Amino acid sequence: MKRKKIKHMTVVALMLTLAIVAAGCSSGNKDKGNEPGPSEAAGGNTGSVTLKVGSAAVPHAEILNEVKASLKEKGVDLEVVVFDDEGQLNPALHEKQIDANFFQHVPYLDSVKDEKGYDFAVTTKVHVEPIGFYSDKLKSKDEIKEGAKIGIPNNPSNEYRALVLLQEQGLIKLRDGLTTYEATPKDIVDNPLKLEFIEADSATLPRALPDLDGAIINTNLILEAKIDPESALFRENANSPYANIIVVRKGDENREEIKKLDEALTSPEVKKFIEEKYGVAVVPAF
Repeated sequence: MKRKKIKHMTVVALMLTLAIVAAGCSSGNKDKGNEPGPSEAAGGNTGSVTLKVGSAAVPHAEILNEVKASLKEKGVDLEVVVFDDEGQLNPALHEKQIDANFFQHVPYLDSVKDEKGYDFAVTTKVHVEPIGFYSDKLKSKDEIKEGAKIGIPNNPSNEYRALVLLQEQGLIKLRDGLTTYEATPKDIVDNPLKLEFIEADSATLPRALPDLDGAIINTNLILEAKIDPESALFRENANSPYANIIVVRKGDENREEIKKLDEALTSPEVKKFIEEKYGVAVVPAF
């Protein structure tokens, strides 16, 4: 009787051992089968590269977002980083927080790169935002009266740009020999209406319109302020040299993902998108 009991206990112990081993194997296989493969672990895109581009909100970020899908198909995950303070976009590129930026034109870049020590390269032109003269009080250029207060941007390149526009309209005359895309009201040699110029940060000019007779304002700021760009009393023509550009650190212009970005931004699809969405406010530069 004792032997039978011992034999029975041995069989039970053996069965329990086999059951535990089988369960362990089953559990191991289950875990192994659920492990993500290399592409899953990397988010499903093992061959993709993330490209971080800093930009102004309008229209720059909107244009960049338009090419996200096409770049995704080409293995580039485009991350658009909008900066409320555009003055931080070049420092962010310089400090390698982003791979490229999209907000400026060549005259502006030229006006700051030497002073700040930026070693940047321009890869492509995308669009022109014709700067224009806006007013809450006037209906036409002919209503500008003697002594009118006119707001203009206070950064060197856009201030020059604003004064050149006023010169083209016959309202002032600048001295000869201005070749560096820089000028201030001190460079005006003829001001028949004795216009008073209020130099201010570009971003503040839309809000300042009620206190001015008019102001020359960048179109991206007009769009952000929900002002109709068609309401400009006059503006630059499409031949403006102030095309907005993609800027990268020197040496990065040959990166494959940068080339793909440039190609996408200068495609017929993007040209159509810009023309249909923005009309006269934004003009393709390609």
